[in-house]
Amino acid sequence: MSRVGGNAQTKAMKKVAGPLRLNLSQYRELAAFAQFGSDLDKATRAQLARGERMVEILKQDQYAPIPLTHQVVMIYAGVNGFLDDIEVAELRRFETHLLKFLDVAHGAWVRELEEKKELTAEIEAKLKIILAEGKEQWKAARSERAA
Repeated sequence: MSRVGGNAQTKAMKKVAGPLRLNLSQYRELAAFAQFGSDLDKATRAQLARGERMVEILKQDQYAPIPLTHQVVMIYAGVNGFLDDIEVAELRRFETHLLKFLDVAHGAWVRELEEKKELTAEIEAKLKIILAEGKEQWKAARSERAA
């Protein structure tokens, strides 16, 4: 990253990326520690699992830029535990589903975030609802495919 660093980020990205840095740092420390011990408590296992998910959602295909709004949504979802019950192997498919749902069903919300470039309390409250709806749709679609 250049010297500009965080100054080049929008307010929305700064808000979601702050906890991300701390979570990833803690994840790396715990992952290194966990290699030496097998008896991990529930909280440590949960933190490791969330870290795995965060690393997975940060992966990006080469020459496939991700819109800022999509980045904000996925990082927010990861940092705030919305992805905790989704298997790491399923995250890419879930991300595709969620972002398509976001663009199709909540285009006005996407445009509002793009315009304001800030995660206001109102925009964040709507995001929580969108994430819950998208996740419910995902689970319903998965159970239909399994049946």
